Amino acid sequence: MTDAEAVERAHAIFDPIAADYLGRPGVDMGHMFASEGLRVRGKIFALVSFDGKLMLKLPAARTTELVDAGEAERVEMAGRSMREWIFVPVESPGLWGPLVAEAFAYLDEITPAG
Repeated sequence: MTDAEAVERAHAIFDPIAADYLGRPGVDMGHMFASEGLRVRGKIFALVSFDGKLMLKLPAARTTELVDAGEAERVEMAGRSMREWIFVPVESPGLWGPLVAEAFAYLDEITPAG
């Protein structure tokens, strides 16, 4: 599968999930890493990456749990592992909805109201 095919498949999974969040207070779409993703009060919590993976921000302990279980991989930036960011492959669509919910709950809790 090419990146373009993966991105298309990823959006087929992600877009209906995102639609469920867009009616919530403080939730909208924003840009990060040349992608558009869900954010709460200005902070991104979930997006589709350029190569068609779901990228999420979760508590560090939860990301470690998912990586150790083989369900996700850590995001690396400039050779540095990001402890609160993971990628979930497009081949695991059943995980996307529940993990987006976890990411939303996490960012909603730690992001102050404007």
